[in-house]
Amino acid sequence: MRDYHSKFEEEKYYHIYNRGNNGENIFVSDDNYKYFLRKWGQYIAPFTQTLAYCLMPNHFHFFVKVNPQGSGNETEVDINLVLESQFKKLFSSYALSYNKQQNRHGSLFEKRFKRIQVNSDDYFSKIVHYIHNNPIHHHFVSDYNVWKYSSFKAITSDRPSLLSKDEAIDWFGGKEEFSKFHEVQLDYGEIKDLMVD
Repeated sequence: MRDYHSKFEEEKYYHIYNRGNNGENIFVSDDNYKYFLRKWGQYIAPFTQTLAYCLMPNHFHFFVKVNPQGSGNETEVDINLVLESQFKKLFSSYALSYNKQQNRHGSLFEKRFKRIQVNSDDYFSKIVHYIHNNPIHHHFVSDYNVWKYSSFKAITSDRPSLLSKDEAIDWFGGKEEFSKFHEVQLDYGEIKDLMVD
């Protein structure tokens, strides 16, 4: 049985995703998307490398690698506890702002966000494709470059970014190969049960 709440470990890769409570929207304006990404940068980015992401109106996906936390005389850190705490801060901070903006009350996100360790080359390639394909899969756009709230365009551009673009690009063998891989219709096979509708 698949573990949807894998323990975070240093230098391991994870597909992280969550959605709105009862399938409700969690982003309704451009500012919402930008604010969530700023909060991600504040709470999660210091502990991870982000290789890919996509924000959709009622859910999100991120693909990350957990950073090493140092060694030697430094106090040993339980990165799983640290990241669990950071995600709580992220969701709480964003929900407070969103609820105030939308004049709503109560929980915004599903209670336990899901994260699955990405532990094979095939999974690595397919999850990047799947994350970027989300807006097309859900019929919001027909072109990767059009959706503003995913990492696809940032990865393929030369503009500076908080993304770990080099690792994502190198994995596919360069920008051209990265783009070509996204043009292929994939059978997601082992990750079909990860698709959020």
